[in-house]
Amino acid sequence: MARLPRLVIPHQPHHITQAGIDGKIIFVDTSDYVVFIDWLKAAAKQFSIQIHAYTILPDRLHLLATPSDELGLGKMMQWLGRYYVPYFNAKYKRTGLLWQGRFKATVLDASNYFLPCCVMIEEMAVRQHLAQEPASYPWSSCQHHLGMRLDPVVADHAMYWGLGNTPFQREAAYRDLLERGLSSTHFKAIMDATSKAWVLGSDAFKQEMAKLTERRVEPAARGRPRKKVAPPA
Repeated sequence: MARLPRLVIPHQPHHITQAGIDGKIIFVDTSDYVVFIDWLKAAAKQFSIQIHAYTILPDRLHLLATPSDELGLGKMMQWLGRYYVPYFNAKYKRTGLLWQGRFKATVLDASNYFLPCCVMIEEMAVRQHLAQEPASYPWSSCQHHLGMRLDPVVADHAMYWGLGNTPFQREAAYRDLLERGLSSTHFKAIMDATSKAWVLGSDAFKQEMAKLTERRVEPAARGRPRKKVAPPA
């Protein structure tokens, strides 16, 4: 079965994930993270992508980003690979592929899934037992959202700004979201949608997104349509 083209809808937030090939480590030491995050900032600017949240883990990366057109997201990820893969291969004296296939992405209904996805991304290090709490992991946008430092990679989304009228209110509200954590239902919904590249949101949102694209935005109903039975004579 031919795979569907990746669904990218301009001006909508997307959850993006890219893993290392065969689950291998692709970020080894501090300089690897620093170099990649610098390139991420440069690529986002070059291809007009707003990065709202990110986490760089040893074997994969997660982004929450809004593209300004249909091509920019793919170009950004391709550009990152073009720079980071040769850097990594030369540094660690290896050859060959670094990424596990093409990146995966899903379009999110911001009103229902932006903040849960942001929390999910920034608590990934805790889920992977790399940190005791999200704010202690240095290679994510969490410290930015908690007001601990200004991260030049991050472009704040309207949903984050809606948490409060002042920076203090927004940071406190976001800290509360982190402390409550993400439900297993939200986590599964986001990861499943990302893996399968379906739109994640309400029925109304999916219908709206379907009008903007020429491909399906959710799975087709299983099975054959039922035959209509003629009424008895």
